Amino acid sequence: MSTLPASSKGQAAGRTSSPGGLRPGLVADPFAARHAMRALDTNVLARFFVDDAEDAQAAQQRPAAVAALAERSLASVTVLLELERVMRGFYELPTKDISRVLRALASIEHVTLEDRDAVLAAIDDFDKGIDFAAALHLARRSRASGFATFDQRLAKRAKRLALALPVELLA
Repeated sequence: MSTLPASSKGQAAGRTSSPGGLRPGLVADPFAARHAMRALDTNVLARFFVDDAEDAQAAQQRPAAVAALAERSLASVTVLLELERVMRGFYELPTKDISRVLRALASIEHVTLEDRDAVLAAIDDFDKGIDFAAALHLARRSRASGFATFDQRLAKRAKRLALALPVELLA
């Protein structure tokens, strides 16, 4: 597939080049503008998903959050981890509601989740009773053959659920 504009296809390659080695008018990644997206912070996602009528500032910021989620955007793993913590700790939402929020975010076609497959696997384990942070650690294990922890509760649940990655309780 040619990366030259239609008007340049007949020109020989390499005749004139810019200091960066590209012909004038060409960019290093011709698809970069099409793939541009904005990374979202935890507070934007919280404003989008949690309608906190008692918080005047949150109510005022919610329309901007809705607008931000209408555009191509990225939710990083660390933002998702913090979002779960905010929903659980600050808003005191039950696990099933937090899971629904995370799945709803994953279903928005133009929102990219960093390490999507691991995040979806972590949500599945979260639904089974594994702490979301621990579930993310387990899902993002890379090439590890096991997971070492002092967390007795995690080790028990992981054993009971027969998770793909063995969890070893250290003494």
